[in-house]
Amino acid sequence: MSYFNVRVYGLLINTNSEVLISDEQSGGRIFSKFPGGGLELGEGLADALKREFMEECNAEIEVLGHLYTTDFYEQSSFNDSQILSIYYMVKAVHPLELSFKTEAFDFDEGSLQSFRWIALDKLKEDDVTFKTDKTAVDLLLKQYDL
Repeated sequence: MSYFNVRVYGLLINTNSEVLISDEQSGGRIFSKFPGGGLELGEGLADALKREFMEECNAEIEVLGHLYTTDFYEQSSFNDSQILSIYYMVKAVHPLELSFKTEAFDFDEGSLQSFRWIALDKLKEDDVTFKTDKTAVDLLLKQYDL
């Protein structure tokens, strides 16, 4: 059975002009993406994004504005759903209190997720795994004229 899988992601840029990347392992795969995840039934997009940042980063965010919505077909890498991803620019309400890594997939014991900052002037499409994220990187870099 095919179905739509709505995902919402936040691009959080710190005062050092770095964007937050989440490295994860799930479903037997490792991948890098922006923080965020699936929309739950009865939930609005901004509320879903705020919930996801709370769950993943223990961080309260403010949604600043829409960056991009998937405009091409993308099959999920994990099931037979069609992915529809919505990307927003966000900012942290308070400084993030996470253990930031410098290397991808540097997971702490018992965890399958880690976070790292990438400078916007060094960010490239290959820093993220999925096609929709690569498109968001491209749009972000154009927005910052890099």
